[in-house]
Amino acid sequence: MSLRKKSAAQKTFSEKQKIMAKRQIKEYPNISLEIEDLSKKNDFSDVFGRSAPLHIEIGSGKGTFLVNQALAFPQINFLGIEWANKYYKYAVDRLGRRAVGNVRIIRTEAALFLSEYIGNKTVDCFHIYFPDPWPKRSHHKRRFVCAENITQMIRCLKKDGLINIATDHAGYFQWMQNEFEGFAKKLKPVEFVKPAGAQNNELVGTNYERKYIKEKRNVFTLAFKKI
Repeated sequence: MSLRKKSAAQKTFSEKQKIMAKRQIKEYPNISLEIEDLSKKNDFSDVFGRSAPLHIEIGSGKGTFLVNQALAFPQINFLGIEWANKYYKYAVDRLGRRAVGNVRIIRTEAALFLSEYIGNKTVDCFHIYFPDPWPKRSHHKRRFVCAENITQMIRCLKKDGLINIATDHAGYFQWMQNEFEGFAKKLKPVEFVKPAGAQNNELVGTNYERKYIKEKRNVFTLAFKKI
């Protein structure tokens, strides 16, 4: 690298550091949830202070989907679940700064949360965008989309409730198709619904997808309706 290019790269990195330093991540108790404050088998109407359709995103990352979708559909309650602490904090800060009132987010393990804290027939839609593919064969048991968790989602869904999924990992996509085949009597394949934040060349509109588009990766989608 030439000295000029190296200097420019260092300057860009320094500017990014300054921007990050200026932005202090804030906590917003009205956005974040603590699991000890929730009752089991919840319908979340008490959490939001109103009865409304409930959409749950599993793996919210930095909150891009939640921000765009919640602002586009203020009549819907959105609940995000994220395990990675740095992404969770960033999403809380992002949602709080935008004053998005119809979103809550919790840091917890998604499979356990579904089985213990979400009531029967309380959810209108599950959103699962670019979940960790756990590509090593020995790690496949950690994949969220599996028969056990599909069973839980079906239990939680209302009649005609939806599951909307996108992944960039061909192997995980095939795995998902195989897992969902066992639920043909309970779930009907339907057209994938593009979220509000997706641009013309996008299917979902999240940070991950934009990164993958630049890398020229394919994106695969699945969608199902509860029969």
